[in-house]
Amino acid sequence: MSTPSTPPATGPAAPLGAAPDDRIARRNVWVLVAAQAILGAQMPMLFTIGGLAGQTLASNLCWATLPISMIVLGSMVTATPLSAFMQKYGRRAGFIASALGGSAGAAIGAFGLLMASFPLFLLGSFLTGIYMSGQGFYRFAAADTASAAFRPKAISWVMAGGLLSAVLGPQLVKVTADSMVVPFLATYLAVIGLNLIGVVLFMFLRIPVPPVPSVDAPRGRTRMELLKSPAVAVAVICGTVSYALMNLVMTSSPLAVVGCGFTTSDAANVVSAHVLAMYAPSFFTGHLIVRFGATRIVALGLIILAGAGAVAMTGVELEQFYLALILLGLGWNFGFIGATTMLSSTHGAHERGRVQGMNDLIVFGGVFMASLSSGGLMNCSGGSVEAGWQLVNLAMLPFLVLAGGALIWLTMRPREA
Repeated sequence: MSTPSTPPATGPAAPLGAAPDDRIARRNVWVLVAAQAILGAQMPMLFTIGGLAGQTLASNLCWATLPISMIVLGSMVTATPLSAFMQKYGRRAGFIASALGGSAGAAIGAFGLLMASFPLFLLGSFLTGIYMSGQGFYRFAAADTASAAFRPKAISWVMAGGLLSAVLGPQLVKVTADSMVVPFLATYLAVIGLNLIGVVLFMFLRIPVPPVPSVDAPRGRTRMELLKSPAVAVAVICGTVSYALMNLVMTSSPLAVVGCGFTTSDAANVVSAHVLAMYAPSFFTGHLIVRFGATRIVALGLIILAGAGAVAMTGVELEQFYLALILLGLGWNFGFIGATTMLSSTHGAHERGRVQGMNDLIVFGGVFMASLSSGGLMNCSGGSVEAGWQLVNLAMLPFLVLAGGALIWLTMRPREA
């Protein structure tokens, strides 16, 4: 009698409950690592120049970071339909569609810059969010064909692909930001190219399309029933807080760096260090989760995020920006990857599309509100750049208390059967 991890050489396919073949999972992980590296370079590019471009186009500086908020909004509203699309047509089709959407958004954004039209630029930013929505599912796709033992490592390795994006994105900003008469226009043209490379890359992905459920197949829990599950609710809260607070501070950081007398290149370097810190720990985050458990790693991430805020409030020298943003990246890595791992163990395959779409809708809803608030706190609340930067970081506190309290509550509950 064969074991679940060693299916017979002949005969029918392994049953649905059998362990996945990690050879296929490893192949998919490398494709997704490359996607994270190449397409992921857009994130530091867009977040570095989005607010700066917004300052040049917006009639009111309070709306300088609105382009970044529109990217997040586009990601939020497309997360659920994109998840449903992938549930029906597969990951490859969904990722190709998201890359094409990101390419279209960058093209419209470039046209908005060329025409000096803030509304057009915002529309392009919104459509760029389709790419960001697709990228949010890379980590889930890594887990689709992975065994339970390999799953945390697969998620972690895919996130580690962001290391190259942390280098590539800011370097592209430096090369392209002022290379044309219209500032940042060449940057958006480069973003179009990155998305088109992604379309080709996803052709090599091998994740089966989920089977159409039979009439008598379990329908799974509704979204409300899922949210009533303590493990699901706490995983969503911790993932949302980790991502939203990272976005809150990162969105304002280029404005703060430039506003304190440093250059756009300095701002790009700070963002580069931040994104490196976001992804560098991913080489061992999965191993730490396997050894210590996702709950403890999430707790560590929340503590580091609090440390980032504390450092940022000590001053506005360049080294303080670097240290605060590096800690911000580390805290996001542990908090978000840990929460993703927690969530991946709370549902069955037939609930995958529903859970993941709901999770990313909530996560990016929080991120949207954070990015929208960031510009207002930075430019319109403190009276000076230094005061605005302190308010941005002080705003982290209540949400860290919320996530930490939820995690403690889950830990103290009796273990569910």
